[in-house]
Amino acid sequence: MHSPQKHTPGAELTVFIAPPVRKTPPFSEVLTDWNDVSPRHDGDREVLFAKIREARVGGTFWATEAPQIEEARYIVAMPRSMQKAQELWRRVSDAEGAPFALVYFEHTPDQELLCDIEAKGGHYIVGPYDPHGLLRRNLPVWLAEMNAFGILALVYDRVVQIWPSTQESVVRADPAQAYAFLTQGMRYRSPYTGKNATIEEIVRFLSTWRRTLEANRKISVCLGISWWKRNRIGHFLEAERQPAFCRTGRVAVAQAARRGGGIAVWCSRIPGGLPRYAAEAKVPLYLVEDGFIRSVGLGSDLLPPSSIVVDSRGIYFDPSRPSDLEHMLAHGEFDDMLCERARRLIEILVEGKITKYGAGTGQAPDIAAVAGQKVILVPGQVADDLSVRLGAGEVRSNKELLMRVRRDNPEAYVIYRPHPDVDAGHRQGVIPDEEALLYADQICRGGTISALIDISDEIHTMTSLAGFEALLRKKKTVTYGYPFYAGWGLTEERAPSLSRRGRSLSLEALVAATIILYPRYMDPVTNLPCEPEILIDRLLELQLWRPSFLMKIRQKQGRLRRAIAQRLNAARR
Repeated sequence: MHSPQKHTPGAELTVFIAPPVRKTPPFSEVLTDWNDVSPRHDGDREVLFAKIREARVGGTFWATEAPQIEEARYIVAMPRSMQKAQELWRRVSDAEGAPFALVYFEHTPDQELLCDIEAKGGHYIVGPYDPHGLLRRNLPVWLAEMNAFGILALVYDRVVQIWPSTQESVVRADPAQAYAFLTQGMRYRSPYTGKNATIEEIVRFLSTWRRTLEANRKISVCLGISWWKRNRIGHFLEAERQPAFCRTGRVAVAQAARRGGGIAVWCSRIPGGLPRYAAEAKVPLYLVEDGFIRSVGLGSDLLPPSSIVVDSRGIYFDPSRPSDLEHMLAHGEFDDMLCERARRLIEILVEGKITKYGAGTGQAPDIAAVAGQKVILVPGQVADDLSVRLGAGEVRSNKELLMRVRRDNPEAYVIYRPHPDVDAGHRQGVIPDEEALLYADQICRGGTISALIDISDEIHTMTSLAGFEALLRKKKTVTYGYPFYAGWGLTEERAPSLSRRGRSLSLEALVAATIILYPRYMDPVTNLPCEPEILIDRLLELQLWRPSFLMKIRQKQGRLRRAIAQRLNAARR
């Protein structure tokens, strides 16, 4: 056998490319010709190939599935050159039998060639299509020269035969050479930082993007999205295009029905009657809310989120029905690799003092607790927040919670932390300081919640995310409602148990579902889908989170509202 003709390294060999939905800088570069790498035979090949197959990335992975051709016994993946394509078709159809061919064009083909394929009884499809769907059919592949489709075929362990137009003999490609080419013949860069990356990192990034695209194709309309975060939510939910934004439930249902997709609606802004309209039109609803690692700064200050959750069953803070998160926790499998990743994330979150609204190394305040005295942190919540309205138990307000904690812990040193949105003057739930100090020993404002958790022995909460953040820091967490993290053997509950939550989970499993699997993340620099590790790195770049002019105005409005409220309270007394 002769070696295939060498060709110039270029795009035809670039296996890992980005979907054309956003401008993304190239993150892989061909370093050498296919024939200039020596086959690598080692145990890591199948591990890498399995990761690529499982992630289903490489080539035009975002495209639709190719139509099924039952009669096909082999695939001819056509080159762009019409002359090479015609020669390859002539040779392969003569050797293999034209009626059994599935001829695949990723580009617009020559009409004369199509007529010849039809005349000989062959079948052709014009894509691009998702190559992974084609390659799962376990058919041999014919090429005129090695390309990305051929490399993926070798990843799937398919027979790949190359028949260049300049040669009379056929070369069977070696999977070990594909492994060498992917690991040594290519250079990869992070699409987020531009720094060198491993092929495994690129596969994981594209896997995240693929899952996001597949989920987004189910959504065609957004509803209840505030004007100041529409651009960000549009990026979160775009597939081939961004969803339409509607103002009323009836219009949203009508548009979604026409487009054949569902409605993504912000949890706190669901119009009355929407569930009924959607059910009548058989339009699915997806509830949207901020994620658990969101930003450096408050949403109430008009800072768009860098993480959201999109739930098809319910929403994580509503215990009246299972959410996607609860379903994962109750039925999911958390293997050693996933739990190890979760363990590393826990270390990063704790060491970086990462919480929902930022990161920092703020010092804990001085407290007057005496040696040996139990310190209890009570984080305040927004009074009309859905997590309180839907998820609280018998204790339903910040004042009631403080009273209960003091009653049950008369000797403890109790710290009350008002909710930042309430303290900023944007939301309800204020307790006048003199009332709070009837039950708390100290009120702590400002700084990070993580610093307060660090100096506390226990955290007592209705449903606050601070309870989850306390679990990460191995603190005793007592819940008086039904937060998503309660009922899995990790917290002490004061509310009656939910029968749906009886499974005992490790902290790593809880974090794997809550931080890795359930939310969606977006890099605030590139606007690309990302994983939590990328966003956590961005949280440490404080220059990215400087308040905009609009946010500064919003902050001043909050301070003015709070000052007015304080004066009114003083006047009433």
